[in-house]
Amino acid sequence: MAKTLIAYFSHAGQNYSRGGIRHLDVGNTQVAAEKLHHIVDSDLFYIDTVQKYPEDHMEKIAVAKAEFEANARPALTDRVENMGQYDTVILAFPNWWTTMPMALFTFLESYDFTGKTICPLVTHGGSGFSNALKDIARLCPGATITEGLAINGDDVAHCDRTLTVWLGRIGLV
Repeated sequence: MAKTLIAYFSHAGQNYSRGGIRHLDVGNTQVAAEKLHHIVDSDLFYIDTVQKYPEDHMEKIAVAKAEFEANARPALTDRVENMGQYDTVILAFPNWWTTMPMALFTFLESYDFTGKTICPLVTHGGSGFSNALKDIARLCPGATITEGLAINGDDVAHCDRTLTVWLGRIGLV
């Protein structure tokens, strides 16, 4: 039986929104991942780093930039048990420095995605996927990558219909 995993990285704390900085108790990507989990029969996995990112937006940006420039692979706190049981992975993440957070690179390089379907979803502040789709394809050459969905972080609270339509287009509902 085909199983779906929603693997997501999200960051709470300060975030750029509507032209300024505001505090998020729950990160935008987590909101989207939990909405997806209510729509699709799936397991949910939080991609978490050992070294936590600062809550302060400018400090977080500085750390994310340094990781990007160093092509870092931050250590993760946990692994997906029995990744082989999943045929489909919805991969949800924010856009950081023109791609995914470097923790997603660590995650994708930790498993063999050959024969799996990856469904990318990005939350962003205006830049969409940037280079993330290209990076996913490079890191997972044996995977099928579906049409992705880009959701502006300011719209994530009310994106249920958008998620359902996307899931329909990629054959998950």
